[in-house]
Amino acid sequence: MRRLLLALPFALLPLAVAHAAVEHDHDHEHGSLGAHEHGVGRLNAALDGQTLELELESPAMNLVGFEHEATSDADKAKVAAARARLEKPLALFNLPAAAQCTLAQQELESPLFGDEPDHEQHDEDEDADGDEHHHEHSEIHAHYQFTCATPGALKHLDLATLFKTFPATQKIQVQLISPSGQQGVEVTAKAPALKF
Repeated sequence: MRRLLLALPFALLPLAVAHAAVEHDHDHEHGSLGAHEHGVGRLNAALDGQTLELELESPAMNLVGFEHEATSDADKAKVAAARARLEKPLALFNLPAAAQCTLAQQELESPLFGDEPDHEQHDEDEDADGDEHHHEHSEIHAHYQFTCATPGALKHLDLATLFKTFPATQKIQVQLISPSGQQGVEVTAKAPALKF
């Protein structure tokens, strides 16, 4: 499913990296391309023929309000609610009805969902210097592939519903590949749409 998204040119990434590096310096240990910044999500979008792929990456804080393992019933309920919302991408991404997009496949990954964490526990031996917050950075990754009968109707991507559903998300850095070209843009709740 990631074949189109892997084609995203690294030439577009410096904009996102520069913003993340300036605003969240203390996360340099995560690598320059994967800066973890609360309130900021990343969305890769690729439209190729009738196939639309969307890959959303976000700190768990933006979607559930915390990043630690869900142990209380209240925290488990928040994780389940966020997962249920992410499992309805047609509503979440507000794709135009005229495009006639149907979900072909989806994949949700996060340590909060019981998946293997990105930074595995064997790193503790290497992190003997006391950098314990390193393990508290939980991410949620959602990958979607849609088949759109009328891809020409995909004139824009409106993320307003995503911002309303997850209000702790303040901005989303978008990398987009479409027939009209490639672009890297930043969208916010006040300006949630971008053109294909």
